[in-house]
Amino acid sequence: MELSLAGKTACIGGASQGIGLATAIELSRLGASCILMSRNEYRLQAALEKLDHSQGQQHRYAVVDFASLEQVSKTASWLVDQGVVHILVNNSGGPAPGPLLEAHPEAFEKAFREHLLASQLLVQALVPGMRSQGYGRIIQVLSTSVKAPIVGLGVSTSIRWAVAGWAKVLAQELAPMGITVNAVLPGSTLTTRLEELFVDSSRRQQVSVEQIKQQAEQQIPMKRFAQPHEIAQAIAFLASPAAAYITGVFLQVDGGKTPVG
Repeated sequence: MELSLAGKTACIGGASQGIGLATAIELSRLGASCILMSRNEYRLQAALEKLDHSQGQQHRYAVVDFASLEQVSKTASWLVDQGVVHILVNNSGGPAPGPLLEAHPEAFEKAFREHLLASQLLVQALVPGMRSQGYGRIIQVLSTSVKAPIVGLGVSTSIRWAVAGWAKVLAQELAPMGITVNAVLPGSTLTTRLEELFVDSSRRQQVSVEQIKQQAEQQIPMKRFAQPHEIAQAIAFLASPAAAYITGVFLQVDGGKTPVG
């Protein structure tokens, strides 16, 4: 099985921590040079030190807030100047939790910019280079909510469904170019985001955070939460040459929790 990414460049969003950082680590281990994107420069600098450098990779970073389309556009232009990016992993933090009835329109607008429009700008900038090299992998990190909507994450669920539709159409358009477009749907993963959701649920239900965690674990057939590297390994496979004939797929990595495939 051909998994090597030697000579390839990967650009990863939200790469200063959590699933994004774990993804950058896995891709670097396969030989890719990684460009990390995040809002926090200090964390980006620390993240670079965690990447594999054994194959002579040239790792870099870009400070960008995906909610600012101006910043995303500037970063996209900078990426083109860096050379061909073969792999794009669109990943960023999810919207704040809460009931839909309490959500303000601004929350939807911000999430739409951050998750769909930012991805669109990056894809438009990077696809020509992928096409010229005959190798392209675009991977969206979404959520199992696109298969089974999650109560309490109304804004997130709404926007991720929009991104899922965008990705499905894009997969059809880019398939003739040999560029694949797939989505990975993480289940409950041990990240800062998950801890924030537990705290919010604890406040709303007036029970302890530990009770919320235990209830959540029991709903997973594997009876445990995912580690970030377990999500990252699925992303790394889809980024590899071995996944050349896989496109338009929404891959659940959730310990068997989602009831529909």
